[in-house]
Amino acid sequence: MHASQVRSAGLGLALASAFAFGGSGVAAKPLIEAGLDPLHVVWLRVAGAALVMLPVAWRHRDLLRRKPALLAGFGLLAVAGVQACYFAALSRIPVGVALLIEYLAPALVLGWVRFVQRRPVTRAAALGVVLAVAGLACVVEVWSGLRFDLLGLVLALGAACCQVGYFVLADQGTDEAEPADPLGVIAYGLLFGALVLTVVARPWGMDWAVLTGGAGIGGTTAPAWLLLGWIVLVATVLAYVTGVISVRKLSPQVAGVVACLEAVVATVLAWVLLGEQLSAPQIAGGAIVLVGAFIAQSSTPKAPSGPVAGSEAAASGEVRAAEPTTT
Repeated sequence: MHASQVRSAGLGLALASAFAFGGSGVAAKPLIEAGLDPLHVVWLRVAGAALVMLPVAWRHRDLLRRKPALLAGFGLLAVAGVQACYFAALSRIPVGVALLIEYLAPALVLGWVRFVQRRPVTRAAALGVVLAVAGLACVVEVWSGLRFDLLGLVLALGAACCQVGYFVLADQGTDEAEPADPLGVIAYGLLFGALVLTVVARPWGMDWAVLTGGAGIGGTTAPAWLLLGWIVLVATVLAYVTGVISVRKLSPQVAGVVACLEAVVATVLAWVLLGEQLSAPQIAGGAIVLVGAFIAQSSTPKAPSGPVAGSEAAASGEVRAAEPTTT
């Protein structure tokens, strides 16, 4: 496939992933308010998606032998960690605020490159991080003494840290002779995530009757099972499949930029469907967060002064020789 076609396909998949992920919060929050524990909603989401992806996992069962650490890491961070922290945050703070904090992750990827891989980054990237942090301060209205629930903010930041693992691990091994198939990584990541969440969420104590009733959304009542179906099929299976493949076609940096649109999508949907409103400073802060993340991740890290191992190059999101340069 021509380089421009690869890039266009990758951008389209990244956009689809952002819109799919962005719809998870507005479907999950009514279920939480109807009586389900946030961790139980996460477990239902991941376990349901894992069941849907079981045939894919069986087809790529060789990955268990070849990439056990990658699969376990993806399941722990990119699936269980992100979802558990995000949904727990939803029970304490608005959807838009939770996502805006989570999407400090693209700027945090720069921190991974700079301080973990010890590669220099550009001044523009550093400026992007500063803007993102300043925007976050406006979102949480620090001048009001952190009016939002502190634990909710910490949980949202935890989701941001796990999101870094999503972008880094999604790109792992793509420069190898036998790269890990992205669908296989997603399938086993969901299975590992479901196992971890089963221990944490203890679903045997869940109020299953909630799923047979309705949940209030936008002044009306929707069947709880329909909201759960949306979360499983669209906001999880479709979102992860399109998201991971887009990282492979682009790079963690570029995919991270597009993924920032998830926060915008979720905030708009929460306003339209849930009636959640943000103040003017919070809206401005959210815009600054997105601009900062965009600047940080659209700035190409400076080339390392010494040789970089193949695995390190993949993890840092350097575009491979067979792919177009995307900055």
